[in-house]
This record gives sequence, structure tokens and C-alpha cells, in this order.
Amino acid sequence: MQPVRVLVTRRWPEAVERALGERFDVVLNEADRPLTEADLSAAMGTFDVIAPTVSDRLPAAIFAPGNRCRLIANYGVGYDHIDIAAAKAAGIAVTNTPGVLTDATADLALTLMLMAARRAGEGERELRGGQWTGWRPTHLIGSALKGKVLGVVGFGRIGQATAARAHHGFGMTIAYFARSPRPEAAALGAHFCADLDSLLAMSDFVSLHVPGGGETANLIDAAAIATMKPGSYLINTARGQVVDHDALAQALRSGHLAGAGLDVYPHEPQVPAALLDLENVVLLPHLGSATEETRVAMGNRALANIEAFAKGADLPDRVA
Repeated sequence: MQPVRVLVTRRWPEAVERALGERFDVVLNEADRPLTEADLSAAMGTFDVIAPTVSDRLPAAIFAPGNRCRLIANYGVGYDHIDIAAAKAAGIAVTNTPGVLTDATADLALTLMLMAARRAGEGERELRGGQWTGWRPTHLIGSALKGKVLGVVGFGRIGQATAARAHHGFGMTIAYFARSPRPEAAALGAHFCADLDSLLAMSDFVSLHVPGGGETANLIDAAAIATMKPGSYLINTARGQVVDHDALAQALRSGHLAGAGLDVYPHEPQVPAALLDLENVVLLPHLGSATEETRVAMGNRALANIEAFAKGADLPDRVA
């Protein structure tokens, strides 16, 4: 029987690559460069499994009839970069890596919140640029977190973990917007908002934790940003497409929003140009899951799905 051929589209932690190589016929992207649509389309015909990341785009065009590939083992939780309907129509299964990114991403949401509120990015740039003239009472005054309202948009695992950190660690009051009330909210004394506008209007900080895709594209548009409390902050560790970045930039320039912290963008690695010259926005290069422990766990989860596929067993994290 031919060994299962696996293409890993970007480099994974060495321990997971080694484990994968011990079990399967694996091809690594040694240069760790982004693969083109043509690269991925060609790979569909020569590999049994393709293991992409969020930086890869798998549109309907690559899911041609007769391809060899039978599994897309996504390295990540979100899969809006994959045309799920086209994969399903072609008889190709899709899996993801849920549950292992929760703590790392929630930690980063709090990092962005603190950096934006305490103007840490501005301060570091000033210091490194030789502009700091010494301590003074009015220098880079920001906002405290204690006693403020954190509005969580999307109350899944990561939203809940972010809310718990903010409430227990920083004394914040929690409100949340979701399709329906969640029982987990009781332990945080969290207030359920049945509509997004109500949440935005009452929150000092808004943290986004919704999945990507058509339903959430531009969820935070110009109208939503106008509804946000004056002087509030927007934090996004979800998906870049959730936010209208031109409207965000305008609100940051006008002072309607005091600040923002972003880890994700619509067309990565490009960052919306309107944000790059603003001091009151923290911009990070998609670091949500970037801890050694989390990235290894993600790889092991993808590996478990590939092993199940090779055995003809049920896929533990099948999404399509």
C-alpha cells in the first residue's frame, strides 16, 4: 500500500514535523514562503493530504474533479480561507484544530487591551526614537481597566477566556453579545446583550471573538463604530474581515475612539495603510496562537486528524 503523502504548506514546530515525517511521506515547504493558488492547485493532484494555514487561500477553483487529495488538515481553528462548499462537493474532508488556541489567544487579547489602554506602543516608540524627555505628570496618560465595561462580541471558548481574565484579573464588568444567553456567563456576572448596538454603546472596551466568513464580514462597520461609546477601545484577535478598517482609522483620527489593538487583517500580510501612521492603534503580526506550547498542540491536533484519515477512522475535528 502506498504511504499517505502529505504537503505541509508552512513550517511547523520541529517536534511535530518530525512526528509527521515518521508516519507519512511528508513534503515540507523548506523556504517557508507563501504558496500560490497555482502551487496549491498542483498539490491537489499529487498529495493525499494538504495541511494549510490561515495564510493559504483555497478557493473553489483548486477543488477540481479527480484530484488525489482527500483531506485538508487545516493548521488552525478558523477555516474561512477554505471554500468548504467546494471541498465538500469534491468529496474532500476538512478538519481544524479547535480547543488548543484558547488560552494563548485570550492572553493576547488582554495584551492588546493593556497596550492600547496604557499607550505602551507609543511609549516604546518614543523611547527608542530618543524622544523621551523624562517623567512628568501629564505624559502619555491612558486608561485603567479596573471598573470598566468589557463588551465581548462572540462568547465561545476564547471570548469566555478573555472575559474571565478581564473580570477576575482586572476587575472589569463583563457584557457579551451572542446568539443566545450562555450559562458560562453566570460565573462572571456577565450581562447578555441581545443586540450588538446595545453592547457597543455601553462598553469601554470591545473585544471581538467571532468566526470569519460572510455572516461576520464588516460586522464592525462605520455605523457600528459610530455606536461605540466615545473614548472607547476596539480589540480584534478574531478575523481581519470583521472590521471596516477605513472607518476604524477615521474614528481613531477624530478621537471618537481612544485606541485600538489589532492582531489580524483582511489581506495578510498587508496591513491597511490607513492605520500605519496612527499612534493610537497597536498593530501585531497575527501572534494570537504564537506560543511554543500552543503551536505544538495545534500541530499534534492536525497530526491526529491525518492519522485517523490514514486508518480510515472518523476524523476527530471534521468541519466538512
